[in-house]
Amino acid sequence: MGHYAFLDNNNVVTEVISGRDEDEIVNGISDWETYYGNMRNQVCKRTSYNTVRGNNTRQNGIPFRKNYASIGMIYDENRDAFYFPQPYPSWTLNEEGCYWQAPLPKPENTEDIIWFWNEDKQKWSN
Repeated sequence: MGHYAFLDNNNVVTEVISGRDEDEIVNGISDWETYYGNMRNQVCKRTSYNTVRGNNTRQNGIPFRKNYASIGMIYDENRDAFYFPQPYPSWTLNEEGCYWQAPLPKPENTEDIIWFWNEDKQKWSN
């Protein structure tokens, strides 16, 4: 089973569906991105639920488009990747895995402490 993300005019994911495997041919159709996109009159991009932060969770898997798409993510044509919008102005995009990183590493979570980023103070707080 394949998974496909529909994009709006700003390349933001609006929906993710299950569909035909990318190598499945049915009634002469083999390009499922185009097929599903034409059905909805939207750009459609295949996505892999096995891919997270540029790694494929299956043994010997090859990462596909850096992350599994979800609603609200951006599809970046230049990187051929899905990633979330930048959460804070000070965070930078990790190019290898296409995820956002704070300027400082998050403290180790000890005894169920929940940490959050304080943009004004440029530090993690709990």
